[in-house]
Amino acid sequence: MFIRAYLRASTKEQDAKRAKSELIAFANDHGHKIAAFYVENESGAILVRPKLMQLIEDAHKGDVILVEQIDRLARLNQADWDTLKRMLSEKKLSIVSKELPTSYMALQPESSTEFMSSVLQAINAMMLDMLAAIARKDYEDRRNRQMQGIARAKAEGKYAGRRKDTEKRKIIASLLESGHSYSDIQKTTKCSRHLIADVANEGKTETNHCSLSGSTTAVYYE
Repeated sequence: MFIRAYLRASTKEQDAKRAKSELIAFANDHGHKIAAFYVENESGAILVRPKLMQLIEDAHKGDVILVEQIDRLARLNQADWDTLKRMLSEKKLSIVSKELPTSYMALQPESSTEFMSSVLQAINAMMLDMLAAIARKDYEDRRNRQMQGIARAKAEGKYAGRRKDTEKRKIIASLLESGHSYSDIQKTTKCSRHLIADVANEGKTETNHCSLSGSTTAVYYE
């Protein structure tokens, strides 16, 4: 059995280090070591995430996915949550969360009777479903509050839109021009693939605009 830790990337390096250190300490307290870390940049509200899919592909039967909180793994709608559970079940993978003591049994050797083991697994599955539902509701509530705030600001003429991190975008553009891959840029800048793609598209638009401007100028002076 391998312990595979799944973490959400944080904009604050200190927070990311804290989460990693706490998971290492948690595994040690239960007599295990973490075999691999998967640090995700994509939102937990999306089912198909690069690092999560890689973890599932890498995992062997009976491995454990260790998370700090269930919402790090799933803020999914019910259909996607059911799909994820099915994917994990097919590989016999268990979820262990620091916030869910009933999940700790996956880290212990089989010592209880088959009946007790089945009861504990049923209780744990119910708790996982409940926490996943709470995580989804919290996500949707925060999004709704955000949208309401934006709508109110627009109505009052105070909404200026989301500010772009121009410095980070310049760094990303420079790395793209140097031929770095999306994965390399993610590791270097701690940003999402969506942002990298956005910067890449901006670069293409500017290049096309310059090309069109150049051709127009050439025709004008002939």
